Amino acid sequence: MPPVVTDAIVLHAADYLESSRLVRLVTRQHGVQSAVARGARNSRKRFGSALDLFAEGQAHLDWRPGRDLQALTGFDAVRIRPALAADLGRFAAASALAECVLRLMHDEVAPQGYDRVAAGLEAIAGAAPPAVNEAALGAVWRVVSAAGFAPAVDHCAECGAALDPAMACRFHHGVGGCLCEGCGRHLPGGRLLPPPARDAVRRWVDWGGDHPGRPIPADPVALTEIEAKAHQRLLREFVATHAPDNRPLKAWTAWEQEAWTAT
Repeated sequence: MPPVVTDAIVLHAADYLESSRLVRLVTRQHGVQSAVARGARNSRKRFGSALDLFAEGQAHLDWRPGRDLQALTGFDAVRIRPALAADLGRFAAASALAECVLRLMHDEVAPQGYDRVAAGLEAIAGAAPPAVNEAALGAVWRVVSAAGFAPAVDHCAECGAALDPAMACRFHHGVGGCLCEGCGRHLPGGRLLPPPARDAVRRWVDWGGDHPGRPIPADPVALTEIEAKAHQRLLREFVATHAPDNRPLKAWTAWEQEAWTAT
């Protein structure tokens, strides 16, 4: 089978044996893929620094359908995103986004999902330090939605009834979003979302930037530190509920707890 060339972003990389690297890529044509870059640590010509975390470019794969580990024969980087490595807050947020992508997206064609990952990394890289968390929360909600788990915000996730935007609603992770008063009484669990929190989730999910230019949203959601923490907790619980396994979200925990600031 001829080699496959696809847009790709490096979401995880690890050294393998003496000279190779294992990478997890999100690709435009083939979703999330694992690949081995043989000799990558010795071949500056073929790979150079292209396999750094969050690098984006053209991946050349010796493609074998159904194989768990593809062979990466080259990677032509077009974006390196050094801003993500230069600041621990940005790096932690980008790592949390990457972890959610790897947990929720699979090997199916997902061009919208790919564009949302790329746009999310751009937004995090370009955000001023006070706005990094807001940029990352929006990026993850958009990826969650592209993966098929868009939360119900304006109608009841159980019965479909319209919800008053001025009212607080109970957000139930398992059902998939906000509940009306009646369904909320019969379905235990969840968290109460006040109207501003519902509006923030709505704006993140309904963001209209899905096109090749991948612009950073012009009207970002502004949150206090306490509000940002509450949204991190809400989104972590939602992702954990819909992920296909019960593995802990380690990168997310480090981002949420700001582990790099511990003394």
